[in-house]
Amino acid sequence: MSVLENLQEFLRIPSISTSPDHVADCRRAAEWVRQFLLDAGLAKTFLIDAPGRQPLVYSESLEAPGKPTLLLYGHYDVQPPDPLELWTSPPFEPSIRGDDIFARGACDDKGQTLILLEALKRFGGRLPVNVKVLIEGEEEANGQHLEAYVPEHRQALKADAALICDTEMFAPGLPTLCTGLRGGVFGELHVEGAAQDLHSGVYGGAAPNPLEAIAQIIAALKGVDGVIRIPGFYDEVRAPAEKELAAWKTLPFDEAEYLRREVGSIALSGEAGYSVLERTWARPTLEVHGIVGGFVNQGFKTVIPAKAHAKISCRLVPDQDPERIVALLRAAIEKATPRGIVSRFEVFGMSPACTVDPSHPILRAAAAALAETFGRPAVYMRSGGSIPVVGLFQRELGIPSVLMGFGLPDDNLHAPNEKFHLPNLYKGIEAVEGFLRVLTKGCERDTDSVFRRK
Repeated sequence: MSVLENLQEFLRIPSISTSPDHVADCRRAAEWVRQFLLDAGLAKTFLIDAPGRQPLVYSESLEAPGKPTLLLYGHYDVQPPDPLELWTSPPFEPSIRGDDIFARGACDDKGQTLILLEALKRFGGRLPVNVKVLIEGEEEANGQHLEAYVPEHRQALKADAALICDTEMFAPGLPTLCTGLRGGVFGELHVEGAAQDLHSGVYGGAAPNPLEAIAQIIAALKGVDGVIRIPGFYDEVRAPAEKELAAWKTLPFDEAEYLRREVGSIALSGEAGYSVLERTWARPTLEVHGIVGGFVNQGFKTVIPAKAHAKISCRLVPDQDPERIVALLRAAIEKATPRGIVSRFEVFGMSPACTVDPSHPILRAAAAALAETFGRPAVYMRSGGSIPVVGLFQRELGIPSVLMGFGLPDDNLHAPNEKFHLPNLYKGIEAVEGFLRVLTKGCERDTDSVFRRK
């Protein structure tokens, strides 16, 4: 089948890892990846199962002695497609409109995972470098299978660097390497008041109101100026180097266009004194993603709810310790909790921020391959998002990750009408193939498993 036909077939599998109804679909997607790698000539390819977890796909080709070893990572699972009524075409029936293909997972991350697979396929099983492939099915859920597997298999996964296609280009046609990701703390604030819902006419003015308490706590955590009010929150923040800040100023960024095309609000918010790129790439945040409590159906019901909940995250930057931030957050919540209310913060997940020095030889090799493919020099950016596996590889395997992404800012990740720009699919395959060749021709591996230029 053609590259496009392979992508369409892959996208038709509704591998939603967060839904128990799609466990079989996730396995079908894993099997699809396994078969693709076998057909591409990687004979040592198999699924790794664990009770209650989505399978991992592992593959390797270690037939290039003395050459670097790359660990290729991607994920076959996708976000839920809701709300379905906002999709122009069904989310699991790929639709091509112009140069874009629309489907859930088109960019995040099936399209970009396929770039890695198709690039390997081009070598017909005779790869110029050593390769290990690890494709997971829980990136959009909790990632617990991979989190447990990597520390237990450090030796088997040993590599010189990882290659991940799960980020975006700064602008169309502009080859981009991502050198930094924010970390994160993700959890839920639980607030309880009375033993049961109470009539507001009978008990109003005396009974504590958890919904009001949630609002008061959140207001205490973050001011209207965008500044986080948690004592000690900013103490360990490491600012970007002046050279990096200067490079960001050369990027083709138009704040008015960003506001109009990407955000769509009447104005931007955030800390004063920092550019938009600094605020989204290099400053920590605290965001509220949802508040639940009380009566929310049609009509009116005058109750004081017994409980309320808020989903909260903090994005973290280099040198911030997630565990310390959790401790500071819990202390601030406790201090801000009104009388008569019991509160607690439940952690769902956390990961540190990650950065790679742009001058690292492995990034220079990637930049050379991108420049050759796109006909213009690669630029360097950070991302405001988090890819926990990058920190996992850094922490457990001691290796840097090359974040060579081919998405675009308007690809609607996690939203209705997700898309992938098809020219980027083909350019991405070419760039990854070129990267493997550049490593062979321009780099060698020293005794400490660190790339250096010849």
